[in-house]
Amino acid sequence: MTNLRLKRNENSTDQRGLKFKLLKTRWSGAPFLLIGLLGFSIFYICPFFISLGYSFFSRPVNGNFVGFKNFLELFGNQAYHRGLINTMRFIVISVPLNMALSLIVAMLISKLKRRRELFSLIFLIPLVIPSGSMVSFWKAFFATDGALNGFLHVFGVARINWLDSSLAFFVMIVIFIWKNLGYNMVLYLAGLSSIPKEYYEAAWVDGAKPWQTFIYVTMPRLAPTSVLVLIMSIVNSFKVFKEIYLITGSYPHESIYTLQHFMNNMFASLNYPRLTTATTILVVIIALFTGGLLRLERRTLS
Repeated sequence: MTNLRLKRNENSTDQRGLKFKLLKTRWSGAPFLLIGLLGFSIFYICPFFISLGYSFFSRPVNGNFVGFKNFLELFGNQAYHRGLINTMRFIVISVPLNMALSLIVAMLISKLKRRRELFSLIFLIPLVIPSGSMVSFWKAFFATDGALNGFLHVFGVARINWLDSSLAFFVMIVIFIWKNLGYNMVLYLAGLSSIPKEYYEAAWVDGAKPWQTFIYVTMPRLAPTSVLVLIMSIVNSFKVFKEIYLITGSYPHESIYTLQHFMNNMFASLNYPRLTTATTILVVIIALFTGGLLRLERRTLS
């Protein structure tokens, strides 16, 4: 009887020791997470809420509370309307086009049996080239007397003002696709590699055609990857402003005047209430859109 009690005590002690070790292991990374959370709060969360407060005051320092007056004035601003329309139009056209091209390139590379890494590396080169280094290239390529017009002139095409006409919008799309195609391609390659080959073999046995296999096997299995690519493409579409700004300046052709141009000009003119108001609206739109996509992904997977 005494031996049985001793064994029970030993077992309970071992279980408490095991639980303590598991608990210690589980919380061993907490200090590192807290440091990261502290930095994120100081440099991102707190400034966002401070700027959110500025959007309800007439000015940042010693300003009066004006409620939604800044938002109403912003919605009546023609420059803001132009930037919002151009930004939405750019996202609607460039993001699906970039996703389609990335998927096509990923599928072609996944079919290769040799030099797959080499071709993948070629499409990843734009990711490591600094934007400032490419500004001179894009200017020389799309200038009135640049390389593209020189090439077209050989075939009798008149010189085109690419950067100061409505065609500048398509120049912005080309730059966006050139820079982000490789990143999305890598994501799609990872998604394609995770699809079991048995699904394709079963479709082949059932006599499915290539387009049927793509629609009923590849696309459903790529749904989570496509949602991720869509979100990242939308986020990266706002980053193309850096290249366009360096190429065309603060006041480009109206076809490529985006929300980033508007906010950058408000910052330059020290109009912080209008700047913070535009930033708040943009953050809310992105958050709602991203939340809707994530909810759609969960419904698709379930």
